Amino acid sequence: MRKVLLLITVLLTANILFAQNIQSVCIKINELNDNILLGNIKKQQAIAPFKALMAELNRLIKTKQLDNAWVFPLQGYKPSAIGGTNGNGYSDRGYNYFDGNKHAAHPAHDIFIRDKNQDDIDDKTLQPVNVLAMADGIVLACRSNWDEKSDLRGGRYIWIYHPQLNIISYYAHNREIFVKPGDEVKGGQKIAEVGRTGFNAFKKRSPTHLHFGTYHLQNGLPIPFNAYNQLIKAQIK
Repeated sequence: MRKVLLLITVLLTANILFAQNIQSVCIKINELNDNILLGNIKKQQAIAPFKALMAELNRLIKTKQLDNAWVFPLQGYKPSAIGGTNGNGYSDRGYNYFDGNKHAAHPAHDIFIRDKNQDDIDDKTLQPVNVLAMADGIVLACRSNWDEKSDLRGGRYIWIYHPQLNIISYYAHNREIFVKPGDEVKGGQKIAEVGRTGFNAFKKRSPTHLHFGTYHLQNGLPIPFNAYNQLIKAQIK
């Protein structure tokens, strides 16, 4: 009996240390992302540490079993809520992640909610709209604080890494977020609520929406891609 208890204790301790190691790497990625976003580090100086941190994270999570099924990132909504026509709201020309807040283009899809009075509340359900993780993954970075004077375009945002898909997903303009760097999330899990945070999203001219982007990792670096075809086939919650 003592041997069984000892084995259980060792396994629990190993799992805790494993989770702590993942969290510590993600905290470093979050700090690096902040510096990139704020322009505190030059583009070429940021590339090597980003690649090194992602390599370390992959080493830690290589044994994890994660589901690769896609979930539509807004609960109670369908692909018809995606702005534009057949995904033409997406444009990644000239985009580079390492340009931070000054990046060009719009490498994402805006998914609009029913909110004519712009109070972050669904006009039909009279409730906030839940933002869902598009698949199983690990939270890389997020920003939970934002004020109206900020020039940051993403507002309250979340970056999630999906190693089984080799994809990073991005969720911006949230009113509130419910995860932190290093958290493991399941596809369809609530991670935030749709809001109007961000330099442009806060303005009256902008209808309330989720800004949703996806990035393949190529040579360890995030390269945007148009996920419209995946979104229209994703599971609806």
